[in-house]
Amino acid sequence: MKRELAIEFSRVTEAAALAGYKWLGRGDKNTADGAAVHAMRIVLNQVNIDGTIVIGEGEIDEAPMLYIGEKVGTGKGDAVDIAVDPIEGTRMTAMGQANALAVLAVGDKGCFLNAPDMYMEKLIVGPGAKGAIDLSLPLEENLRNIARALGKPLSELTVTILAKPRHDATIAQMQKLGVRVFAIPDGDVAASILTCMPDSEVDVLYGIGGAPEGVVSAAVIRALDGDMQARLLPRHEVKGDSDENRRIGENELARCEAMGIEANKVLALNEMARSDNVVFSATGITKGDLLDGITRKGNMATTETLLIRGKSRTIRRIQSIHYLDRKDPDVQTHIL
Repeated sequence: MKRELAIEFSRVTEAAALAGYKWLGRGDKNTADGAAVHAMRIVLNQVNIDGTIVIGEGEIDEAPMLYIGEKVGTGKGDAVDIAVDPIEGTRMTAMGQANALAVLAVGDKGCFLNAPDMYMEKLIVGPGAKGAIDLSLPLEENLRNIARALGKPLSELTVTILAKPRHDATIAQMQKLGVRVFAIPDGDVAASILTCMPDSEVDVLYGIGGAPEGVVSAAVIRALDGDMQARLLPRHEVKGDSDENRRIGENELARCEAMGIEANKVLALNEMARSDNVVFSATGITKGDLLDGITRKGNMATTETLLIRGKSRTIRRIQSIHYLDRKDPDVQTHIL
C-alpha cells in the first residue's frame, strides 16, 4: 500500500466528521450517521484504490452503502480491505457529548477478520503489557499479570470499560481490587487507542462491545505494537436468553459458521489484524480524550485527525482548516 495514500484516507474521515457535525446535538443519531456515511463514501470513491468494505454498515440487505463486500475507490490502485465506522458514537453526536469520532482502517487484502455485526468481548493493552494477557483466564488474574508487566501495583492500574448494565458486576469487582476504573458511556475505539498512546494514563480496555469496532481497534493496536484478545459472543449470552435474543443469537452463530469463525473462541491480535501494514485515520467530531472536536464559524471549520501508519509506526496529528463552500459539490450537500 503506497504511503501517500495515508493523507487521502485522512480526507475521508474529515468529510465524514464534518457531515456528522452538521447534526451535532440535534437528537437524531440516524440522520447524523446517514450523512457521515454518504460523505465518507463520496470521498472514498475518489481515492485511487481497489477497495472492498469488510467491516461497515452491515450486510448488503441491511445498508444502502458502505455495506460488507461493497467495492469502493476508483478501482485503479492497490487492492485493499477497509473497515469503517463513519460515526463511532452516534448517540454521543446526537446528544452533543464527548468522544465522537469518524474512523477508518485500511489494510492489505485479507488483513482483517471478517466478522458479523455482533457482540465481542475485548481485552486490550499497550506495548508495555504485550504478551501478558490471556482472555481464557479470569479477569482478576489478567489484571494482576498486566500490573506485574507494567511494574505497578493494582491500585495504580487504570481500566476503561463501557458503562453498561452488563458490566456493573465487573466494575464492582475491579473497584474492590483497588483498580481505578473509567466507565465511559460509548466509544471503545477511542478508549482502546488510549492504551497505546505514550501520554495516556489508560492501561487497559476491557468489556463487551461491538465486533466491528473490535476489528477497527485491532488494526490500530497492531499498528501501535499493543496487544489484544477477543471473542465473539451471541446476543442471548450478553443480553439475556429471551426468545427474541435467542433468535438473533442463533442467526449470529449461523453467520459465524458461514464465515468460518467460531464464536466464544479466544482470538489473538494477529487473527483480527494479520499485518501491521495498515493505515488508521480518526477525525474528532466532538472534543474527547483522544482528539479535539470540530469547531465551525460560518463556512470555515477546523478538524483534528489522528493518522497512524503501521508499517513505519508513525503517529501524526493533523489540524486542518476547511472552507466548506470550496469542497466537492457532492460533499457540500452533506456538510453545509
